Amino acid sequence: MPLPATEHLHPDAPGLDTRPLRDVANLLLDGQLAALQAVRPALDAIAQAARLMAETLRNDGRLAYVAAGSSGLMALADAAELGGTFGIPADRIRLSMAGGVPVNATMPGYTEDDSAAARAAAAETRPDDLVIALSASGSTPYPLAYVAAAREKGARVVAIANNPDTPLLQAADIAICLETPPEVISGSTRLGAGTAQKTALNIASTLMGIELGHVHDGMMVNLLADNEKLRGRAAGIVSRITGVPQEAALACLERSGGAVKPAVLLAAGHSETEAAQALAATRGRIRDALSDLQTRKTN
Repeated sequence: MPLPATEHLHPDAPGLDTRPLRDVANLLLDGQLAALQAVRPALDAIAQAARLMAETLRNDGRLAYVAAGSSGLMALADAAELGGTFGIPADRIRLSMAGGVPVNATMPGYTEDDSAAARAAAAETRPDDLVIALSASGSTPYPLAYVAAAREKGARVVAIANNPDTPLLQAADIAICLETPPEVISGSTRLGAGTAQKTALNIASTLMGIELGHVHDGMMVNLLADNEKLRGRAAGIVSRITGVPQEAALACLERSGGAVKPAVLLAAGHSETEAAQALAATRGRIRDALSDLQTRKTN
């Protein structure tokens, strides 16, 4: 059986350990840059995945990230940021990583073969959930078993893998194939393959945030402002959108309980009731809500 591309030997690998570290560093960077190029051909599929992610959340479904090893760490990085960046509630995000999320430097490899644990983790899957499964090889038993069990529950699947025509991609509603070249360190998919996976996830979840109306002119208008830095950022967002001074923006955020979107509408001169109604009518899109309220006042 031929080895997957992620296990091939890199052309520059022979004698790698005899070269100056500065030269090897160049090779490693070139490997990362080459891996990033694998994302561009997959952008259409990534955009489709983002639309499905947004649709899932709008319909009260959950996003279930599933992976093992390095892919699991990429999934964790994306899943854990959705709350702070886009205000996605924690109960709408699930993460199933083979062996569990590591709490120290121990991450045993054998857990990726534990199909029984994957099926158990998928037991609470609901039909309106969306599974986002990752595997560099595309054949890791843990995400494969999870996907099979989730499909039996009626869930849809987005799959990300770095080898084409693999079982994980074949099991997906939306298949994102990132054909990264061989790693400079053969099989070490925490390098190029991981970089491509993280980039694809970052793009997909950001597009999802835009689709949900949580981004306005490149600003995170549904962020969770739970520290001093983010409270300052939230006030800056309200000020930039409406032109009110920082102090007025802070006062509006106080009135809105820290929520940026209604604070913007308050700063634009609308009442709490008007803000709530406009945001509900426009599915949380500030631009449309501002336009809607302006039209009502004009009429």
